[in-house]
Amino acid sequence: MGSLARSESGLPIHPVHDGRTLTDFDADAKLGAPGQFPFTRGVYPSMYTGRPWTMRQYAGFGTAKESNARYHELVGAGTGGLSVAFDLPTQMGYDSDEPLAQGEVGKVGVAIDSIEDMRMLFQGLPLDKVSTSMTINSPASTLLLLYQLVAAEQGVAGKQLTGTIQNDVLKEYIARGTYIFPPKQSLRLTSDIFAYCHRELPRWNTISISGYHMAEAGATPAQEIAFTLTNAKEYVRAAIATGLDVDDFAPRLSFFFVARTTLLEEIAKFRAARRIWARVMREEFGAKNPKSQMLRFHTQTAGVQLTAQQPEVNLVRGALQGLGAVLGGTQSLHTNSYDEAIALPTQKAARLALRTQQVIAYESDVTKTVDPFAGSYFMEAMTDDLEAAALELIQAVEDRGGAVAAIEQGFQKSEIERSAYLIAQEIDNKERTVVGVNTFALDEEEPYEPLRVDPQIELDQRERLAALRRERDNDAVERVLDTLRTAAQGTDNVLPPIREALRLRATVGEVSHALRDVWGVYVPHDTF
Repeated sequence: MGSLARSESGLPIHPVHDGRTLTDFDADAKLGAPGQFPFTRGVYPSMYTGRPWTMRQYAGFGTAKESNARYHELVGAGTGGLSVAFDLPTQMGYDSDEPLAQGEVGKVGVAIDSIEDMRMLFQGLPLDKVSTSMTINSPASTLLLLYQLVAAEQGVAGKQLTGTIQNDVLKEYIARGTYIFPPKQSLRLTSDIFAYCHRELPRWNTISISGYHMAEAGATPAQEIAFTLTNAKEYVRAAIATGLDVDDFAPRLSFFFVARTTLLEEIAKFRAARRIWARVMREEFGAKNPKSQMLRFHTQTAGVQLTAQQPEVNLVRGALQGLGAVLGGTQSLHTNSYDEAIALPTQKAARLALRTQQVIAYESDVTKTVDPFAGSYFMEAMTDDLEAAALELIQAVEDRGGAVAAIEQGFQKSEIERSAYLIAQEIDNKERTVVGVNTFALDEEEPYEPLRVDPQIELDQRERLAALRRERDNDAVERVLDTLRTAAQGTDNVLPPIREALRLRATVGEVSHALRDVWGVYVPHDTF
């Protein structure tokens, strides 16, 4: 017999799995019942048999007004959760009129400079009824506070708001690069957000600890869950160090993973991640509340697996990936539009992406029973193997002093880069099939007209900022920014002065610069 097939994580896949490949399996210890420790079979007893997952669609492009129109379309089409994409300047804490923002305004998401933009973004949307996820990290506190202020203007109290801020800056040092402050100060800001939301926004998910972006950078499934969970452990330690009790904030932690086309390993990945996290929280951190032990997560289909060639094939990929996320027990799901490898999605493509989820939920039978793969020889063996591989990597990070120390040594980044290189080699050598790219390609692609961002958006944002600075009380804004600097120098929670500054129409960039004045910025080490 030839060599065994291997999974994305390099784990063996036998042609036939039976009892011999599933050794030492104790169903009670490794599975438990759905909704019970160690949550392998799902975090809720009934999972989708009562109601489906939250169907999110990612939007945000150009201006707040354009994005608002897209949100109304999505809500009208049946979306219960909105996901906001921000442009690069907003993600980096710069205003649209700053030199570093030139040419990037509104390009990969919506430009939000002040409360006026946030007000326009959510105009007419029922913020007490929709759940909003914001993909924002270093300036997460600022965007969350803008959302809270706009909700208050609509008469919606903080305790009514539901949603998530990504707020996972550690993975930025590993995979994306949209960090601002050094890791220690970033962890301080994260802990302040935990404490603030515990008081002010008790239903809000204060962090979405992300493996998605590491996977997009080339991480294997085992690396994705290992490095995500080691980052999560660092956040938990930082919050506990400030005096918070683990059960005060851990129930609001959430996670964000990718769903690849390798359907079976992805299902096993989600099950293994739940089991590892439950044990970490109970055994390492002493969490007593079952909600603190639950790994609740959002999933997005794999952007890195979308192809610009024959883009309609991405509809098939998205359906497979979405199915894997559902069979793996996700709490919410975003399916990518088929045209996103080319440009921002068109309205038709975004609607088809949502319809993909609706077909899985309402036309298939996968929502009629909880964790249908439980007890499968293959699935349980793969879940065990992934758990073991992830635990080995988690220990490697711990041996280096934890996530921050390992980041500073370049460990996670170098491991992911090695995996990404191997994948690229396999595609180039045709050892890995990518339909429409290195096999089943067309001699001539069909024409496609992508959605384009109008360069006038940047000019309009600059004019709006100039008007805002003329009309507001600039002295009052500067006084509150000074209060923020003082809080950042000491130990006071920085969110209340940020909120007051934003209420007075301070900009996202001005708030970020005030913190830069005190905390400085992060400069990567040469080892990266």
